[in-house]
Amino acid sequence: MDRMLPESCRLIPIPNVNDERGALSFAEVGECIPFDVRRVFWIYDIPQAAQRGGHAHWTCSEVVVPVSGGFTMCLDDGRVRVDVRMHSPSVGILVPAGVWCELKDFEPGTVLVVMASEAYDAKGYVHDYMDYKRMKTK
Repeated sequence: MDRMLPESCRLIPIPNVNDERGALSFAEVGECIPFDVRRVFWIYDIPQAAQRGGHAHWTCSEVVVPVSGGFTMCLDDGRVRVDVRMHSPSVGILVPAGVWCELKDFEPGTVLVVMASEAYDAKGYVHDYMDYKRMKTK
């Protein structure tokens, strides 16, 4: 699957431990997270037809993990555009800086966590896809 993903996007295996008490998943910087984490946020209570993302970060990379439920993530580097169904808490996806990202088709009860390489900065985003495409071809 990784060969079909744009730019430096890749699926990230998330370790987990299962026993009679349940399941525990974890992510460690330097192991499955390829950057120092500066911000963590989670998305939940998503209305059925809602879409999230719809932007690219110029300098911030993210790892996105579906903790519960599932969704479709569209990744686009200006040349390759791929939809990836995310539905397992044991597989995240690396979205490097400069990749357009859209999230859609959320299952009821979906929760996802995002680990980001930078603190929030509104100036680091591009929200218009045509502007993104123009900037990527410069």
